[in-house]
Amino acid sequence: MFNLTKLEHTLRLKPHLLSLSLEEAVKGELESLFVDKVIANLGLCISVYDIESIDGGFIFANEGAPTYTVKFRLIIFLPYVGEIISAKLKESNSNGLRLTLGFFDDIYIPELLMPEPSRCKPDADHKNQVIWAWFFNDEEYFIDGQDEIRFRVQNVKFPEIPKEQIGTKPFAPMKITGSLVSDGGLGPVSWWV
Repeated sequence: MFNLTKLEHTLRLKPHLLSLSLEEAVKGELESLFVDKVIANLGLCISVYDIESIDGGFIFANEGAPTYTVKFRLIIFLPYVGEIISAKLKESNSNGLRLTLGFFDDIYIPELLMPEPSRCKPDADHKNQVIWAWFFNDEEYFIDGQDEIRFRVQNVKFPEIPKEQIGTKPFAPMKITGSLVSDGGLGPVSWWV
C-alpha cells in the first residue's frame, strides 16, 4: 500500500528561504511541490521520507536564486491489485459505493463488484443516496456506513487530465476500483464478527 520511491528533481530555492538551513529549506520546497499530489503511474505522495543528496547551488544569469539537483525519497500510496484494504463509506448510489481512507477518497465499488445477490433501496436519512443490502441465507446484511468496509483492490487507474472540465465533479488523477465479491471476509466488518 505504501512504497518508498526515489526521485531526482532540479529545484530553484527562493531567496527568502536562504535564512533556513539548506536541508530544511529544500525539504520544505519538496513538500510544497509533491505532498498531497498524485504523480502519474507512481501514486499519491504522502511525505518526503529523506533527502539523499543536494548538489549544485548555481545561480544562473538573470536569476537571484540558487538552483540545486536533489535526490530524495517519497512515501507513496499505491495499493497493489489483490490487496485487502479497510475503508469507510463516503457515499452510495445506484451505481455502487464510494469509499474513503481519510486521506484518499476516490475508491469506487461498482454494482457489478458487489456481493451477489445485492440490491439497493432509497436511504430515508440521506437524500440522493441509497442503502445497499446483501441477501444471504434469508437475511439482509446492510452496508450503512456504520462499520469499516473491507474490499479487494481490482484496479488502479491514472486517467488522462481532461482538456476541459466536464460537469461539476472534480477531476480525480488516481482512481481505485474495488470489489466486495469473495468467499468471505469482504464487506462491512460487522458481517463477519
